[in-house]
Amino acid sequence: MEQIAEVFQNLDWSPLYISLKTGAVAAVISFFLGIAAAHCAVKASPLKKAVLDGILTLPLVLPPTVAGFLLLLLFSRRRPFGIFLYENFGIKVVQSWAGCVTAAVVIAFPLMYRNARAAFEQVDENLVYAGRTLGMPEAEIFFKVVMPQAGPGILSGTILTFARALGEYGATSMLAGNIAGKTGTVSQKIAMVMQDGDFVTAGVWTGIVGLIAFVIVLLMNLVTGKKLKYVKRWHK
Repeated sequence: MEQIAEVFQNLDWSPLYISLKTGAVAAVISFFLGIAAAHCAVKASPLKKAVLDGILTLPLVLPPTVAGFLLLLLFSRRRPFGIFLYENFGIKVVQSWAGCVTAAVVIAFPLMYRNARAAFEQVDENLVYAGRTLGMPEAEIFFKVVMPQAGPGILSGTILTFARALGEYGATSMLAGNIAGKTGTVSQKIAMVMQDGDFVTAGVWTGIVGLIAFVIVLLMNLVTGKKLKYVKRWHK
């Protein structure tokens, strides 16, 4: 216990800060992209929906290192797109915090997309038709009818997306590397100290991440439970 207390006292908290910052930004980006993609998928024909769903869900089934390798090929400054971003906008993705966010978005986005799509598919179409009958614009129907009903699924998807982005390792290590104080996330820190044989530090970080994950899941259950009760009352 004394050894754990000593490690905890001398802990460098920058990996946690980088992970939380990356997870939050990735969740925000995935939120808007996921809702837009899910809305398009729901309205698409069965064939287009199947193709779109396969493409958008692919990062969920690919090994993270494979996704990271593909991202590295895309954003490398030796490749056309990477050269274009750097020369025209000064954006460097590889070995940067932008790489952490990019990798986290790509890996976590399918969770947001699939939760949002499932939520949109469960919306009562009769209420949508009623809104159109009353002359409501499509944008107003979306925000005042569709979103309140799909809210619990979208909210749970956002929380899960944040949790997934927070713990991303494979694609991040491939694209952003492990630069202390810049791209070194908690997951990479655990892997690094494990390689050094420092099991105590690895255990402390594991406990911290485990506690955060538990709080996230607990928060998701509490918030979505209350939201479901509100939607049911509103629907009545």
